[in-house]
Amino acid sequence: MNTLSTPTDNAAVLEYRLTAADRCDSCGAQAYIAAEVNGSELLFCAHHGRKYEEKLRNVATSWHDETARLTESA
Repeated sequence: MNTLSTPTDNAAVLEYRLTAADRCDSCGAQAYIAAEVNGSELLFCAHHGRKYEEKLRNVATSWHDETARLTESA
């Protein structure tokens, strides 16, 4: 069963799992999406996460999306 952890309400997120130290596996930018595939975690920036999302969602056992952080006011 696939799990999805995309927060729909910014107030519902108390802590973020991904930090500035987590980097995109494709380009090295800050990761905002984590996907688990075949027991391995893949990290992606928002751009690459969206680029590969359709294909990965079919095989990922989990999908964690924190891209809402990009539009939050500080």
